[in-house]
Amino acid sequence: MHKYRSNGKVLITAEYAVLDGGLALALPSKYGQSLSVGKGDTGQIYWTAYRSTGELWFKAILDITNPVQITPIPIDNSLDKEFEKAKTLSKILVEAQKLNPFFINPKDGYSVETRLDFPTNWGLGSSSTLITNIASWAGVDPYVLLWNGFSGSGYDIACAQNDKPLTYQLQANQPIIDLIEFNPTFKDCLFFVHLNQKQNSREGIKRYKTLKDKESRLIKQISQLTVEFIQASSLQQFENLIQVHERYIASAIHLTPVKEKLFSDYKGAIKSLGAWGGDFILVTGSKGYVQNYFQVKGYPTIIPYPDMVY
Repeated sequence: MHKYRSNGKVLITAEYAVLDGGLALALPSKYGQSLSVGKGDTGQIYWTAYRSTGELWFKAILDITNPVQITPIPIDNSLDKEFEKAKTLSKILVEAQKLNPFFINPKDGYSVETRLDFPTNWGLGSSSTLITNIASWAGVDPYVLLWNGFSGSGYDIACAQNDKPLTYQLQANQPIIDLIEFNPTFKDCLFFVHLNQKQNSREGIKRYKTLKDKESRLIKQISQLTVEFIQASSLQQFENLIQVHERYIASAIHLTPVKEKLFSDYKGAIKSLGAWGGDFILVTGSKGYVQNYFQVKGYPTIIPYPDMVY
């Protein structure tokens, strides 16, 4: 039995801009995903994926008799959605096999089990942690695996592999990762609030590529803000930076900031994280005020900063 684990991700700054070389502040999440590999029936991979509750989320049987064309085998009563997941999984495995032709042996069989530490709608990286775990299993570069099969900046892969806050930047299509000390003295006033919906990051990226302002000025502005976020010594300074950052990104993607759209009467600062429109937001305020405000508004999932990230 071989076991692998990867961390989830929280992007604090440079959402969207990180795709074009903006310097981003990213935090590995304490929540992640594990993958275990054992022996199975010859010529097949029997794959089971479990939710954080222990409930079965997804299962698939994959034909590996031709490792360059791994194909899902329909399971009785399987839903179309399940079969689409199986095809996506097959695509990842095929790309891994291309990078390492000795990864999957058609004469062998495998039983694979994955387990998430977080609900599937939290947007903490169910895909990136899966890709990173498969890359570890295959012994291949997870960034190449990501970019050969999908899209994205790769910051989530950096989070998956590290247990410390980091800055991430693409330079000449290469990831530049620096592990940093980021432990705000005001962290007890920072909370992650879930918006009760899952945002498809691929759709968000697609929209950004259609609408974005590619001027280098925006990238420089966001990169400078990231440095200032890291250096912020007070909650007020941090809140001011949130407001400026939200304004810059709103202008670039032509969307209304989440505070203005949903929480205009909130007394603290609110920042979207990752693709705008879903998943978690970062909010500032006292514990009592944050909990009372968002619970009344119908957003009960409120996670203190120290409980979410390393």
